[in-house]
Amino acid sequence: MQQYKTTGLIFANMHDDYLPELTSVRSMGSVPFAGRYRLIDFPVSNMVNSGISTIGVVTNSNYRSLMDHLGSGREWDLARKRGGLYIIPPFGLAKFGVYKGRMEALLCAEDFLAHTNDDFVVMTDCDYVMNIDYSALVEYHIRHKADITVVYQNMHIQPMDKTHTIFLLDRKKRVSETVIGVAEEGDYNVALNVSVIDKSLLLKLIRDCESRSQHSFKQDVLQHRANELNIVAYEHKGQIACIDSLKSYYAANMMLLDHHVMQKFFPRDVPIYTKVRDEAPVKYGLGASVSNSLIADGCQIEGTVENSVIFRGVKIGRDTVVKNSVIMQDTIIGEGVSVNYIITDKTVQIKDGRNIMGFASYPVFIQKGSVV
Repeated sequence: MQQYKTTGLIFANMHDDYLPELTSVRSMGSVPFAGRYRLIDFPVSNMVNSGISTIGVVTNSNYRSLMDHLGSGREWDLARKRGGLYIIPPFGLAKFGVYKGRMEALLCAEDFLAHTNDDFVVMTDCDYVMNIDYSALVEYHIRHKADITVVYQNMHIQPMDKTHTIFLLDRKKRVSETVIGVAEEGDYNVALNVSVIDKSLLLKLIRDCESRSQHSFKQDVLQHRANELNIVAYEHKGQIACIDSLKSYYAANMMLLDHHVMQKFFPRDVPIYTKVRDEAPVKYGLGASVSNSLIADGCQIEGTVENSVIFRGVKIGRDTVVKNSVIMQDTIIGEGVSVNYIITDKTVQIKDGRNIMGFASYPVFIQKGSVV
């Protein structure tokens, strides 16, 4: 497949309000996932696997852990003299503090975009976990002579869902209308917050929206300019996980315990890369018992673990039972503990003899660094 000159742009802080429990201390992009990954690993890896070697990460706030995770981009082969990985903070212009919307964030990235020699820009957020070929998306964009190509998947939506954007399409897959939120339950073409646009058009839209004090890409571009721009839709049929609440975050991690789902997110021929830590393999005690779980490197397991996702460096004591839970990095669970349906942030300590239980529909969340 022909490779076109394409720049990648990832918005690390979009939708932080969906997951306040985890994004109060980090960006959406740096939310831990699947034992050893961060959400931003998916769009960065997708871009690298699609031949995109110039990637800008647009940040807003709480991006220290994101910078620590991405570093120079070496794990993604982005530590290079030409192109590579760029962190674009919100103070690109002196008048900005925290940007109000995507168009204002793009104004911060204007200089970065102007200095690239690429013809197209692929833009994505971090709230959908998926493995997607962006080169096929750009090919589709060119073939349909589109101004903007948006990515969607047809899925079932509950009534009064305000987090999803819906596309109404004509027979030629052209977007006739963009609707934010749904009033009735049903099957809809739901935006995956991925789009490709000609770089020259994007720069023009950035300046035009600035002159009109417009901040939203969805409302001020996709909604209000549907008649003047050729906006077409590209259907992604692969496995996805939408992270728009703590409940959906929990469900997305639990999905990975299904081997077939795991293979769809992490196919061997299209890998997802992440920061490498030189940890020892998992150490299992004589009384340890583990079933249907993901256990990352560096863990010490002496108790029982069932149907759970255990991140790096977790320690689980003797006579302890962990079920249906997401236990993040460097958490220490003492002896004689019983936990079921919980999510712990990083470096949590649960002392001996504690008993904590939530429900699949309402998992108990324990904040970073807490002692229980």
